[in-house]
Amino acid sequence: MTSQQPYGTPDQPRRTPEPAGLKALFDYNFDTFITPSIVKIVYIIATVLVALLTIGIAISGLTTMFQGGGAIFLGLLLIIASPIIGLVYLAFVRMSLELYYAVIRLSEDVHHRGGM
Repeated sequence: MTSQQPYGTPDQPRRTPEPAGLKALFDYNFDTFITPSIVKIVYIIATVLVALLTIGIAISGLTTMFQGGGAIFLGLLLIIASPIIGLVYLAFVRMSLELYYAVIRLSEDVHHRGGM
């Protein structure tokens, strides 16, 4: 008796282990996609940079506030807006990375199925 797939389920092709690390980086045939393996590192670096930007904007607001006159309101506005600006930047970074990741996943699926 032979083992058959249930109706409606595609046969899963056998995946060969893909090279990782520097070997994947120097794959000149582009058989290996490195984006899924580095997207977490890029997001961590971007989060740190956005946090530093947010702190820089807040410090800029503090120094502006201490100049006196009408600059007090501008400094207060910068202090209040800095976390909002940081969250918006982080959201855009996240959405961009998710878009890149989704395109690579789609490309991997097409690549492993044999293309069109």
